[in-house]
Amino acid sequence: MSIAARNISDGIEWAKTLKGKGADVPALVEKGKAQFVGPELKGKTIAVLGLGAIGVMVANNAYAVGMKVIGYDPFISVEHAWGLSRAIERVYTLEEVMKQSDYISIHIPLMDKTRGMLNEALLKLAKPNLIILNFARGELVETQAVLEALAEKRIRKYVTDFPTEELLGGEGVICIPHLGASTPESEENCAQMAAHQLRDYLENGNIVNSVNLPSASMPRSGAMRIAIIHKNKSNMVGQIAAVLADKGANIANMVNSSRGEIAYTMLDLDDKTNGDVFQRLSDIDGVVRVTTFE
Repeated sequence: MSIAARNISDGIEWAKTLKGKGADVPALVEKGKAQFVGPELKGKTIAVLGLGAIGVMVANNAYAVGMKVIGYDPFISVEHAWGLSRAIERVYTLEEVMKQSDYISIHIPLMDKTRGMLNEALLKLAKPNLIILNFARGELVETQAVLEALAEKRIRKYVTDFPTEELLGGEGVICIPHLGASTPESEENCAQMAAHQLRDYLENGNIVNSVNLPSASMPRSGAMRIAIIHKNKSNMVGQIAAVLADKGANIANMVNSSRGEIAYTMLDLDDKTNGDVFQRLSDIDGVVRVTTFE
């Protein structure tokens, strides 16, 4: 945000042109710096699109430096909501985001329904001098639409970690060579995170950051946990509950989530159950896999 708002990258490139001016450089700097004047961040409004682990940190940090922060995430998890400052205002449409924001920071996964989510129609609603920061995926923003918005001065800057041929050299575009995770620590941190999440699934059935299954997690309670991968269709949870009720099993806690055609249901039971209950659950039309955790 600072690089874009204060025209820092433009200023750096301009300063390089003073090479060879000798003793005149300090005076030329003082004379030329006015062309790079930019606003402070304090008091401006930033919209954070996607309030996952990174989005929550961005939102909280932006609030800490004195910005007004609005958040957009139709599917925010309870876990991430707990970490979000109460000062963050939630908005429910991208149209609201465009009309209110001085800055937009994108932290949304790329899926069919999010591809090109910032498009020509939305960019026409942009607040004057909007700066868009895209460190999520390049395809979330329509390239031609953002270039046209920049050329027509409807938005001020587009900062992206995903350069393309069309964006490179574009007016108002700041391209960064995909440096988001380029740190010595990132590879080790990612490996540790993957190991912890895999262990949590194997020991507790909790799913976090899966590429093809819905996220679902809850603390352990009761004497036994049953996790069921099944098709995302009506009355699946009802059929599962009916089988357990028929065996006299009482559900202490439950979570159900879906992603496309697949759903995942976890149930903690007050007492251990056995017999043919697991086979009966497996026999339900649409059930893919039944796993138990004791």
